[in-house]
Amino acid sequence: MIQYLKYKKMKYFNTLISKKMKLIVVALLTVATLVPAQAQNDFEIAKNVDIFITILRELNAKYADEITPGDLTRTAIDAMLESLDPYTVYYTENEIEDVKMLTSGQYGGIGALIQQYDKDKVAISEIYENCPAHKSGLLAGDIILKIDGKSVAGKSSTDVSSAMRGQPGTTVNLEVFRPSKNKNFTFAIRREEVKLPNIPYYGMLDETVGYIKLDQFTENAGGEVKEAFNNLKGQGMKALILDLRNNGGGLLQEAVKIMNIFVDQGTVIVSTKGKIEDQNHIFRTPAQPIDRDIPVVVLVNENSASASEIVSGAFQDLDRGVIVGHKSFGKGLVQNIVPLSFNSSMKLTVSKYYIPSGRCVQKIEYFSKDSTKSHVIPDSLAVAYKTQNGRTVYDKGGIEPDVKTEDIFASNVLTALILNNLIFDFANQYHANHTMIPEANQFTVDDDLYQEFVNFLKNKDYNYTTETEMVMEDLKEAAQDEKYFDKIKTIYEQLEQKLKDEKSADLQTYKQEISEFLAGEIAARYYYQKGRIISELTVDPEVATAISVLKDQNRYRSILKIK
Repeated sequence: MIQYLKYKKMKYFNTLISKKMKLIVVALLTVATLVPAQAQNDFEIAKNVDIFITILRELNAKYADEITPGDLTRTAIDAMLESLDPYTVYYTENEIEDVKMLTSGQYGGIGALIQQYDKDKVAISEIYENCPAHKSGLLAGDIILKIDGKSVAGKSSTDVSSAMRGQPGTTVNLEVFRPSKNKNFTFAIRREEVKLPNIPYYGMLDETVGYIKLDQFTENAGGEVKEAFNNLKGQGMKALILDLRNNGGGLLQEAVKIMNIFVDQGTVIVSTKGKIEDQNHIFRTPAQPIDRDIPVVVLVNENSASASEIVSGAFQDLDRGVIVGHKSFGKGLVQNIVPLSFNSSMKLTVSKYYIPSGRCVQKIEYFSKDSTKSHVIPDSLAVAYKTQNGRTVYDKGGIEPDVKTEDIFASNVLTALILNNLIFDFANQYHANHTMIPEANQFTVDDDLYQEFVNFLKNKDYNYTTETEMVMEDLKEAAQDEKYFDKIKTIYEQLEQKLKDEKSADLQTYKQEISEFLAGEIAARYYYQKGRIISELTVDPEVATAISVLKDQNRYRSILKIK
């Protein structure tokens, strides 16, 4: 009887697919007759849809084990889109919160960041102020054990994040282990519509220089920057640092609105060009500016992309501000969200964008007719363009800063302390034992606190290999291969011991660097995201460079060729 029911179910499934396939083919062929120019492509689509559905039907009927048609189809769709570019992505109905995040910065959840604590555990890494997680008493450092009664042991942070999200108004039950108390806690947290801030912090760095950190370009980013700008002007701001570092972009229209604060009405900020005419647009500033003369420095780095590059590129091409930092990411493509059947959707690349000088910042060519593989566009093919004041700029796959800053790399010891969660753990322990600290811009890690941290590290494992040790090992192997090692063995062993002695002193050698990072981590426990940012600003060398450019108006005007 069971076999008979399975047979009937399979037969019904096959018949249903067959009918849908025929309808799709008929529809596609009908379109092909209406649009002769696309007839060949439409025929290819119809043919391959037929093949795909036939394969799926045969697998369902004859494969040795049960299949899940939805999973197979998702795999096929993902592979198809991946062959185009990394920004064209399919979202199922269950991923609706991800789609909402792209445009609005909102999602249904509790307002907490999580991280992989080790290969089997996921921990709360940061709490958003005044969100459900914060109001419930959840803390950074809490290790998630169960969600709605189900163990998350061995789950990835992605899986745990998905389980914690949901419709606003619903409740999620979390069981966590709090190391500082050495006990488990249970929280019933009512999900809310969580809005990630476009601007996590803005403020005055001194009497005249204002600072706005813009993290994303979701809905109303332009309005939020305008509000922050006016607030800072009211506090006496005479120059501005706009920080777009690590800003991956967002809505193109918000980039135009932000530029409208600084440039005349009707100024071309960006244009788009796609395969179809509907995707070809010129975006101009729609209103009168607030301040077209205030000196501006824009900070960018290798993670500043998309809308961040529209803004920084427009500042550069219009000679309206000085760009400081590192070359930006190089994403010159525009995506639209396209609704699909069954509440699914697709983020689809529809065009390239061009900043005011006419250049495109795209670094990787995904659409070359001469090659089936994507490739980085070489600098040798870069084309020169002119800014409004006649400066030469290039389309070298990103925005090249007017003032380049030095690369800053974390020391090996700091990297090891971060990766092994030791600074994270100490900050959690410190917060558990201290009810308050000074304001974030005044809090520092003094000698006594640093020694407390060093004591905390005793018997903790944070082994790391320095570049010098790797070179030494390579030297040893080469010397052994060439039969020299026996002759230099004594010298090598003396050098090796000296290196070990120096490495053991790394906690003191890199004390300042470690202390600065530790101060930011501790400040975040008391003052949340704003606290971390404020703490880091006090020691940020790129912010210091930006301030120096703004303070030296002769240099500022010279860079922009302002007469």
